[in-house]
Amino acid sequence: MGTPESLRQVIDIVKKSSREMRVIAVVVSAMSGATNELIKMAHLAGKKDIAYKKILGELKRRHVDTVKTLIRRRGQKGALAHVDELLRHLESIVVGVYRLRELSPAGLDYIMSFGERLSARTLADALAERGVRCEYLNARHIIVTDDRSGKAAVDFQKTDAAIRGHFRKHKALQIVTGFIGATPDGQTTTLGRGGSDYSAAIVGAALGASSIEIWTDVSGIMTADPRLVPGAKVVPELAFEEAGELAYFGAKVLHPKTILPAMRKGVPVKVLNTFKPEDKGTTIVANFAQRRKKSHNVEALTFKSPVAAVHINSPEFFDGNGFIARIFEIFDTHRTSIDVVTTSVASVSVTVEDEKNLPQILKELRKLGDVSVERGKAIICAVGGGVNAAGVAGRMFTVLGENKIAVEMISQESSGVSMTFVVEEKDAKKALKVLHKEYIEK
Repeated sequence: MGTPESLRQVIDIVKKSSREMRVIAVVVSAMSGATNELIKMAHLAGKKDIAYKKILGELKRRHVDTVKTLIRRRGQKGALAHVDELLRHLESIVVGVYRLRELSPAGLDYIMSFGERLSARTLADALAERGVRCEYLNARHIIVTDDRSGKAAVDFQKTDAAIRGHFRKHKALQIVTGFIGATPDGQTTTLGRGGSDYSAAIVGAALGASSIEIWTDVSGIMTADPRLVPGAKVVPELAFEEAGELAYFGAKVLHPKTILPAMRKGVPVKVLNTFKPEDKGTTIVANFAQRRKKSHNVEALTFKSPVAAVHINSPEFFDGNGFIARIFEIFDTHRTSIDVVTTSVASVSVTVEDEKNLPQILKELRKLGDVSVERGKAIICAVGGGVNAAGVAGRMFTVLGENKIAVEMISQESSGVSMTFVVEEKDAKKALKVLHKEYIEK
């Protein structure tokens, strides 16, 4: 949805797909960069900086030009009226923020929602002008969340009921705003950056769709980041667990939460290329047992950096009585996620990416024992349905050792889907390339 040209591609894909199968919903993101512009504009207005008007003017120009580019003159009047109504509403909100010199988290969510509202409305009008029977659907009417601004949690019981109820009454193709929802009392919320993919999975899972398609700018999930590894290629099929591990540890194609609603309902997810619709992409199935081709090797690699390693040593707790539980409770109290955990008789080591609350966490951890922190680390994640097969790990750490890459905090997912370990951040890219060459390019 980035530019008028990509919108044309989207229109062609929707029309072709509608001829080949019953497409019940198209969930859209904002146009490229629009969300960042809305955030910047909102913060400028909150500081009573008149420069917000320049950004607002550019947003108006861009969306009006898009309508004029996509829609022929006879259909422009109605489409421009829809865009103008949204933009006037947006302007009134931002002017209010400017005058009050106050931007609340809820207010920022509301302002951010206009990116998807504008793009969804424009796509609906462009499709209708081409004879596609469709309706614009603001997701605030069907996705129910809590009131946590910026990263709202979905109430799936209420959301699923609302989605099914709406689609029972509306048989035309629904053009749905991604990324946004609303509290039960109607307060607009957002699902987190990259949340449009998540929205699509929520809708598709609630409706029991035969598949959910994520159309992006790459031809599927790659064996590694192609910007770092030129020999990277598309993985044709992955299990949900594999895709989830890749997403969590750094792969950028999917939002980490995207696959969760689909996983619960067993709906396959396809990752496809908007600009190369003929490419087969990657299909993500419910579990490893459902994969048509079951590999027992490393199939994809990614890494997350920078992370910090926190080591807690407490010999008096060597019997483990509640020691780990206390550590997890401290991190949970401060809403800080732990990525990797390794243990020994008298110590626990964990890695964290978000260090915002780390000073308070360390203060509490020191009540349990000696604590040290190592920064400048990276987590390497190797994914494949059988990375626990005999010889896979030995080969992995042998080749890393031969390339003088030190490894620590090795952790293996219980079903053998993934293996993670920590290296120095400066060695992460080298480790990725070495392992990709060893397991995939060979």
